[in-house]
Amino acid sequence: MPELKKDLTLYGLTMVAIGSCIGSGIFLTPAQIAEQLPSPILILLVWAIGGLMAISGALTFAELGARYPQAGGIYAFLREAYGDVVGFMYGWATFLVVNTGAIAALSLAFASYLAFIIPMDETLKKIVAIAAIISVTLFNIYSVKMGELFSNVFTGLKLIGIAAIILIGLFLGSADTNDFSMSTVESDFSVTAIGLALIGVIFSYGGFQHASFLAGEAKNARRNIPRSMVIGSSVVCIVYLLTNLAYLYLLPVAELTQSEDVAARAITSVYPGAGVFIALIIAISCLGTAGIYTLTSPRIYFAMASDRIFFAQLAKIHPTYKTPVNAIVSQSVWAIVLVLFWGTFADLIVYVLFTDWIFLTMAAISIFIFRFNKQEESSYKAFGYPLTPIVFIGLSLFLVINTLIEKPEQAGAGLLFLVIGLPVYIFFKRRTS
Repeated sequence: MPELKKDLTLYGLTMVAIGSCIGSGIFLTPAQIAEQLPSPILILLVWAIGGLMAISGALTFAELGARYPQAGGIYAFLREAYGDVVGFMYGWATFLVVNTGAIAALSLAFASYLAFIIPMDETLKKIVAIAAIISVTLFNIYSVKMGELFSNVFTGLKLIGIAAIILIGLFLGSADTNDFSMSTVESDFSVTAIGLALIGVIFSYGGFQHASFLAGEAKNARRNIPRSMVIGSSVVCIVYLLTNLAYLYLLPVAELTQSEDVAARAITSVYPGAGVFIALIIAISCLGTAGIYTLTSPRIYFAMASDRIFFAQLAKIHPTYKTPVNAIVSQSVWAIVLVLFWGTFADLIVYVLFTDWIFLTMAAISIFIFRFNKQEESSYKAFGYPLTPIVFIGLSLFLVINTLIEKPEQAGAGLLFLVIGLPVYIFFKRRTS
């Protein structure tokens, strides 16, 4: 059987980890977060909590990635820890909910911000979103190296745009724009509100684990996969805190809650007419992240098909380009279906995040199972173990339970797809037997 080509470097993997996180979230979710927490201190606090989750998760998944440097990442961890059924359910959820939902949301966000520059009606926006999905699909079929280049270039452009926001906000904005005193914390603090605000925050941080999906195509995977995730999540945490501080220096919280285009509006408050430039940066950011998601998750379906618990054709590697062509195409087709028939960006991110973090929590718990069973000695040990995974697991459980209680409709949709996956798994298992 042909093997995946090992082309990805530490720099490329780190750009995947950073680029998977820094997508549309930092530009689209601050209004939702400010609506739940209208205190500047609490806004920064919840972004810091999200950073703590990302860094503790990266340290945990770094050990898992070093322990099982195989294509499929979290799928491989779940399969080894809990068996084929849980591994299958993760891949199934990633295909129908998590990754395809994120690609659909990102492509719609790309079209929406492009419409800030070139006016479009809703039908044309969907056509542009579908064209964006097709474009990133072709990039990633052609070459994993081309996909890495796509990731590097677009991640670099995103960071330049965010650097501009940070510099303008911190140097031309003012701390007097908002009340940073502790009195606002006392009046606005709520555990439930923290949990709801975390939905937008964690959607923005989610993606650091994507580098682990590419272990089968990474040079020196046991060394480079852990480093890329830790470096990437740390950079993202610092960037997000500074970006939100810049927003708060430029816009009052009351205005921030009404600003779905917060980045463009914040810059416009200093440089009128600069919104077009920021809208272009946001559009590029969304497209770049959609490209990264199109690159990484098909390796899960490829690994499942190789294990004979998913459609066999998804294990096909292109004879010329050496990429999992059928896995990439099938994922993109379903993402296009979601673009055509699904609801709003806000509903999509709750639906995606709830389902995704059930499995991320289970994957983090697996580190204790592997250590207890002494399976596959790891070349990297999670820093701060056992506190590091405990922090990640505790915060993740709070996020999942609070989302289920406060957003039952979107969470219920994710659970429904999981239930549908069980008979599908039984079908494949029986057919294999």
